[in-house]
Order: sequence, then structure tokens, then C-alpha cells
Amino acid sequence: MVTTLLDRIGSLVTNDPSYGDGSPLGRLTDAALVVDAGGSVVWAGESRNAPAADAYVDVSGRCVIPGFVDSHAHLVFAGDRSAEFAARMSGQPYEAGGIRTTVRHTRAATDEALEANLVRLLAEMRRQGTTTVEVKSGYGLTARDESRALALAARHCDETTYLGAHIVPAEYEDDPAGYVDLVSGPMLEACRTYARWIDVFCETGAFDRDASRAVLDAGVRSGLGARVHANQLGHGPGVQLACEAGAASADHCTFLDDADVAALAGSQTVATLLPGVEFSTRSPYPDARRLLAAGATVALASDCNPGSCFTSSMPFCIALAVREMGMTPDEALWSATAGGAAALRRTDVGRLTPGARADLVVLDAPSHVHLAYRPGVPLVADVWKSGHRPS
Repeated sequence: MVTTLLDRIGSLVTNDPSYGDGSPLGRLTDAALVVDAGGSVVWAGESRNAPAADAYVDVSGRCVIPGFVDSHAHLVFAGDRSAEFAARMSGQPYEAGGIRTTVRHTRAATDEALEANLVRLLAEMRRQGTTTVEVKSGYGLTARDESRALALAARHCDETTYLGAHIVPAEYEDDPAGYVDLVSGPMLEACRTYARWIDVFCETGAFDRDASRAVLDAGVRSGLGARVHANQLGHGPGVQLACEAGAASADHCTFLDDADVAALAGSQTVATLLPGVEFSTRSPYPDARRLLAAGATVALASDCNPGSCFTSSMPFCIALAVREMGMTPDEALWSATAGGAAALRRTDVGRLTPGARADLVVLDAPSHVHLAYRPGVPLVADVWKSGHRPS
């Protein structure tokens, strides 16, 4: 099998503490990496010990990191909500009901238009170093529209999430219990073939604890893993529900009490933080330092969506996490790579050691610290996916 040696790596982040400096990043200097045509890492270590390979790439002293793992994104949609953003910047608070605007546009869009927008956004993410993306439905809110959104997402991503419980659509405003029955029954049946996960927006203005639990239970019985939008707009039951349900992640985690932090620290549920949302809604940032100090696993993700956070940039989210949420550059990078992999319960991505998928990013910088040190600067020089540069 053809192998490629990436040599003269100034700084290599493996995310394996058995390598290099022994930190969680497992950072090596003067390093090299060997990948094979099958898409896997087969060797990592110091350049002077590198084995022979069939092809050679000179990285010229730059930094190599694992590809970003964006474990929370809403990419199947139509329409534009820039006017809503402008209103927020003028003082209007963010409310979950704005989702209905996107629902109207998405229902009216063709499959071709939805897929074209999805592909465009995925390419935009790839250019910024994201190699694994979780894509949610949630802007159709009918069995037909949710299933077509997931079918489109499944063509391009291996992490897809059924989010019929995003918000109660207008036609069920007077019968929210009937909508929960739909989401937990016929809609779930139409969608589960295309999804790996089920998610619910457990929040005031969306779904309460009982409704959220009913949706998650139905999804888990159908073979889907659980995820929860939790504690974004205020303190609520979402985090506790996620931990009780064994969810892979509780996402947002903006408003937490001591019991929430303890629950996350004592469970396998990852706290996925989405700082682009707080930037775009002028809301308080989550306290990542508090979660990390308690021993919780923290991930960073973009929450790319047309309403509350229309950024696809994981480097931007890293910079925000360092500046606004108390994370060190090392912690932020780990959370955007290995943390995202943990939130998806993946062991093949988010690291660069033998057996991992050869998803990597070459930074036009000597160190990963530049992701926060030089915010807004396009530092991604090259992206490899499964051992290959994208065409």
C-alpha cells in the first residue's frame, strides 16, 4: 500500500499523552507522520526516526494538528436571517422562536437547493480545517421534510442527527403534545434510517423535561444515540436529563448550577460549548474553567446555523474559548479535536497516532497557539482527509 511521509513538522499535535511532551496534546517537535493510501496514520514520531515511505511531503517547519471535529452544526436549511442578527445587535434579545422563519424557507426549498447549500457550507468548513462534522435536521418539522434533510446530510456526512424536536411548529402551536407524539412516532420512523443520533431542544420556548425525555426515550428505543440542547437560554433541566439519559453530549451549557457541573463531571456526557452563539447573541459565555476544574470533558463546536450563530470557523471558536471562556490554547485545541470526537463517541478521529484516520491540518504557523494568538487570520495552509488532500 502506498505510504506518504510528512516530514520536517515543526510541531505535531497527536492528542496522545504517551507521545512527545506527555501533555494531553502529546506534542512532538521536529516530527514526522506517515499515512497510507487507506486513509490511516501508520506512524508518528521524531523526524530523525521516520521510516521510509513511497512519497514525501516537506512541511517546512509548520505545525500539524488533527482535523477539527465539529460535533454540533445545523447545515440543511434555506433562507437568510441577517435581519434578525442586526436586530439583536440593536438590542433585541435572542429567542428560540426565530427558528420558525428558517422552517418556512426550508420547507419551500427544493432538494437541489438544500443540498447545494449543504455542500457549500461543508466545503467552507473544510477550508478552515474541519474534517468531521455532525449535521442536524430540525428545519423541516414534518416527517417528509425532516427525512429529506437527513437523507441529504447522510450523502455527505457520517454523523447525522434527527432534531425533529427543535421547536413546536406553528401548525401545532395549540397541540404541543400532539407534536411530541409525531416526533416520537411517525416522524422518527421516517428519519431513523438516515440518522445516528436523536437530539432535543430542552429549553423554555421549546420542549420541557417530560416532552424531551419522551422524545429521547423513543429515539434510543429505535437505536439512536442521545444528544441534548441544554441550558442555553437559562437554567433548566437539560443537563441533568442528558446525564440521566446517558447522552453523548449536553450542548450549550451556558447556565449551570453546582449540581449540573457535578453531574457532567460524574458522567460520560461531554459538555459541548458553542462560543460562537454567545458572540452572535450577546449572551453570557459558558464558564469552561469551572467545568474543566471539576473534571468534566469539554468539547468545542461551531453550532453553524442561520439564526443564532452563522459561523463555520472552528479557529474562531478556539479564539473565543481562550479569550472569553477561560480556556488555555492547549485546552481549546484539545476540545475542538479530541473533545469533539468524544462528544461523537469516536476514537478514529481527533488524534494523530497509528490507527487513527489520517485527518490533519497544516497550519501556516509554528505552533497551534497561533489559532488564538492571531484570531481571524487564515492560518490553515493545507487539509488532509483520510490521508488525501481534497480535490
